[in-house]
Amino acid sequence: MFFYIDWMYIILVLPAVIFSIVASARVNSTFKKYSSVHNRAGLTGAEVARRILYENGLYDVKIEQTHGHLTDHYDPRTNTVRLSESTYNSTSSSAIGVCAHEVGHAIQHARGYIPLKIRNAIVPATNLGAKLSIPLILIGILLSTLGEAFAWIAYAGVACFSLCLIFQLLTLPTEFNASRRALKSIAEGGYLTSEETVGAKRVLRAAAMTYVGALAVTLAQFLRLLLIVARIGGNRRR
Repeated sequence: MFFYIDWMYIILVLPAVIFSIVASARVNSTFKKYSSVHNRAGLTGAEVARRILYENGLYDVKIEQTHGHLTDHYDPRTNTVRLSESTYNSTSSSAIGVCAHEVGHAIQHARGYIPLKIRNAIVPATNLGAKLSIPLILIGILLSTLGEAFAWIAYAGVACFSLCLIFQLLTLPTEFNASRRALKSIAEGGYLTSEETVGAKRVLRAAAMTYVGALAVTLAQFLRLLLIVARIGGNRRR
């Protein structure tokens, strides 16, 4: 039986995947650790989120509870902050940090934060590129035996995949900025004491690393696909 070992995946992609998995596990463990540290005012995540929105003059942003654990997100299409079951009614410092972070995205949207606007604008193209990239690469590689010109179909697939990389690159500053806005709002509103804020900071820092991990995986995949296609093209020119 013949076994094929994809060394480029092992060398390039696998370390990034492992880093991403560790980062995700770190978020859950950090959130759990500080879930027992509650704010002295007894405010829930939803209450803090609403107060921060009002402080920024955003009275039309809706807040809803959504199912799941740490499924919190901001939906710009409906101008809604959706808070998970883990944070909506929780008074923990970790929940306050997560809720304030999502409100940070709502503030970005209201203020016209450029990286967020660009990221939202390329979502349709990114989704299409993600669907077309692998099929185009496979077709290009298979047809490259018929002529060098067909290798460009594979390069077109790599170009489509690059949209995913651009999306991840734009996600990173967007998420870091939302966290900075969250911590600033928490401090200015006095929602957490200095000791309680430690938990919020560490949860947001751990969450940020998951986006670093996602970028690392996408970048590694892009380089792997580019090298595969370049190697096929190089073999054709020999």
